Formats: sequence, C-alpha cells, structure tokens
Amino acid sequence: MTQRVSINYKIITILLGSLLYASLSWSARLPDFTQLVEQASPAVVNISTSRVAAQRPTGNQFEMPGQEQLPDIFKHFFERQFPQQKSPPQGQVPEARSSGSGFLISDDGYLLTNHHVVKDADKIIVALNDRREMEAELIGSDPRSDLALLKIDGKDLPYLKMADSDKLKVGEWVLAIGSPFGFDYSVTAGIVSAIGRSLRSETYVPFIQTDVAINPGNSGGPLFNLDGEVVGINSQIYTRSGGFMGLSFAIPSNTAISVVAQLRVTGEVARGWLGVQIQEVSQDLAESFGLDKAAGALIAQVFDNSPALEAGLQAGDVITQINGNEIIMSAQVAHFIGAIAPDQSVVIQLVRDGKSIEVDVVIGHLPKNIAETLSAAEPGAYVERIGLRVVALKPEKAKAMRIRNGIDILEVDAGVAQELGLKPGDVITSMANQPISSVQQFVELAAALPIQRSISLRIVREGRPLFVAFRLNQ
Repeated sequence: MTQRVSINYKIITILLGSLLYASLSWSARLPDFTQLVEQASPAVVNISTSRVAAQRPTGNQFEMPGQEQLPDIFKHFFERQFPQQKSPPQGQVPEARSSGSGFLISDDGYLLTNHHVVKDADKIIVALNDRREMEAELIGSDPRSDLALLKIDGKDLPYLKMADSDKLKVGEWVLAIGSPFGFDYSVTAGIVSAIGRSLRSETYVPFIQTDVAINPGNSGGPLFNLDGEVVGINSQIYTRSGGFMGLSFAIPSNTAISVVAQLRVTGEVARGWLGVQIQEVSQDLAESFGLDKAAGALIAQVFDNSPALEAGLQAGDVITQINGNEIIMSAQVAHFIGAIAPDQSVVIQLVRDGKSIEVDVVIGHLPKNIAETLSAAEPGAYVERIGLRVVALKPEKAKAMRIRNGIDILEVDAGVAQELGLKPGDVITSMANQPISSVQQFVELAAALPIQRSISLRIVREGRPLFVAFRLNQ
C-alpha cells in the first residue's frame, strides 16, 4: 500500500512539473507589445470634425458627440445609457461633431483615416501625440473603400510604415491603437481570424477580420503586425449590443496604398469595371455547369455596353481565374477587378459548356447609359413538367428590368417551380445553360430535359438575376 502511494505521488509530481513547464514555455512565446506601442504611438492621431447643422428638430432628442457616424443600433444603445438633452434655444445654430482616429504616413504631414470619420466635415482638427492640434486639409476621400487622405503642415513628423497585407496569415498577432469613446491612445490586441472578407456595404474591399477590440472612435486607426508595420486600417465592427462582440474589420494596407496613390494625384479613385452580375456556385450548380468543384463566380447577367459583353462573356459562364489568380468565392471578382485601372487588359479564365477557355478583357468604366435589346411579344403556354405558366416578356418590362431576353412567369402551379420558390412576375432568361428567347423555345427545351440530372435555371426577380438548380424525376 505504501509503495502504491509513493508511485502515485511521483506520477502527480511529474504531471505538475510538466504542466508548469508547458505554462512557462507558452508564456515565453506570448508577444510583448510594449516596444511596439512606444515606437508607433507618436504617429497615431486623434481626429475631430465639426460641421454646421443645416436643420435641427425641435423637442427633446438624444445627442452625443460622433452620433452621426454611428449605426442606428449604436444610437439606441447610447440613448439608453444617457439622459435626453433639450434642444438649444430657437434660432441658435448648433455644430454637429464627431471623432475618430488616424495615423501619419509621411514626415511632411500626410495621414490616413476613414471616409466616414470626415464625411461632410466643415472643419477637421488633428491632435498629435504631443497634444499639438492642427487643422487638416482634406486631399481626397473614397466612400467605396472608406478611406480619406488628409494633410497637415509639418516636417520631420513621426510616421508609420505600410506592410504588405497579402503576406498576412490567419492566426497572426495584430494590435490596434486608437481613441475608442474618446479615450486617446488605447491599445488592444488579438489575432487575425479571417482574411479576404466581403461585406455587403463594401464589395471592393477584401477586409481583414480580427478579434481585436474595436469600438466607436477606433475608426481610421492603424492595425499593426508584430514588426510595428501597418497591415490594416480599422473600419467596421459587427455588433448587436452597441459595443465590441469579437468581430472587427480592417481595410488591408495594400488596398490603402493603391487608394492613397490616386488620392494624392487626382483626389479621387478610379476603379475597374467588368459589367457582370455574379453569384456563388453551389454544388448543384457546379454539377449542372460541368465543374469539378463548387468554386468560382457564376455570371448571372452581362450588362449591355460593358467590357464583358464586348469580350464575349455570357450568362452561365463561370469565372475561375483572373490574371492567374484563382477565384474561389464570387466576391473575389470585385476585389480583383476593382483594383485594376480602367483601360488595362486582363486574362479571364472561365468554364463554358463544360470547357475551360481564356478571354482577354479590356477593363472599363461604369457607363452612364445602358441600351437594351428587347424581344418581341408572343403567346403564353403551360409547362407541366416544371409546373408553371409562362408568357412572352413585354418590351416595357424588359426595359425596366434591364434584360435582353426571357419569358415571364404568369402562374406557379406545383412541382419543381413551387419547390424552387418561383413566383409570378419572375423572368426566366436561361435554362440548361441555354438562353431563352421565346415561349416556344422554352416549351421544347423543357420537354427534352433529362431526368435525375442537375439542371440550371436563371431567373430575374425585381431586377436581380439569380441562378437555381433542380432535378426532374420524370
């Protein structure tokens, strides 16, 4: 009995020693941010703006500095936390104020921040680390990337180096410095949780997603790697409470470098335009289009007078590469094309009718006017195999929906059409990878469809194109 206790004691001692060693080893590997913060902080600035309000409602109303740049959910949060304030006396013209962060990118006073921080500002004040305050000039601002370039008078100012954000990896340590809720030079740290994120509000920015605590006032501040280089510009957060919830998004430094180069020269940003509406490729759609895997960007619509149409791209083509860069998610198309200067030629690899082909496309600008080619009207028909009644597409509807061909769904009865959620008013523009130009063509094609095989159907609903896939049992 004594021997067994002694053996168990030795085992416990060994385990505790191993755990202590592992703990010390892990602690030794944790990053020390102190030197980074000391070196980088002098180049981080606080930005405050003001503008004369054109009109102000009467009566009691919640207000706080910076409320105009907050989402509604933020306003609701702060309205619960702070008492209502009365409006100023009648006739008094108030100033709307906001604040954010930014950082110097040159020793002669150029600095970066978010577009939404300085939007509509009549006056922009930059507060430096040494408490000096200077009025800044807005050189240029780009709403699509949410970036703004400012300039203050100065020389030999501290500034930050921009990193190559393409080298950033998921799991890498990152650090943010900014002024959340007005608390200047607050430091938060975390890791990169995803890269290349596409948000609905910003389709041209491949956001860096992190778990770094970012709150209102951090906007426009730098996101650092462990080398003290800027890998991103903090821009947005995801929240349901009004505060940080573990998801924050930064604009990659490479995107910022491209935008700054154009803003310094012209004050605005020109982006490439392909002229297509795209969607994700599901597994069923991949099978119906002859793809090996559910990857790429499916072209749902080619706009008239667009570079895509001129190059011969078609609805139903699946983009797999742009200039050798593989396309996995559809959002990558906007990221790559938007970064290409207009009038530049790109090589697009795509799959059409199950075959891989390459197409040279000269990227262009978004046209101001779109001309449409419309199909002639003809009688309707009921298609039992699919369970719907279709009629010819009226020219005025085609023009309003900006489509060149298709047939109109008049009634959804049952079967496949009901399962797919098709609705009266939807327009069918292609089926089984074939453009639909008449009711008779659709009827004949439906009769010849194979069973137990994935078939693609392209519809346009309220002006928005969409591909769906279905299988026929008989």
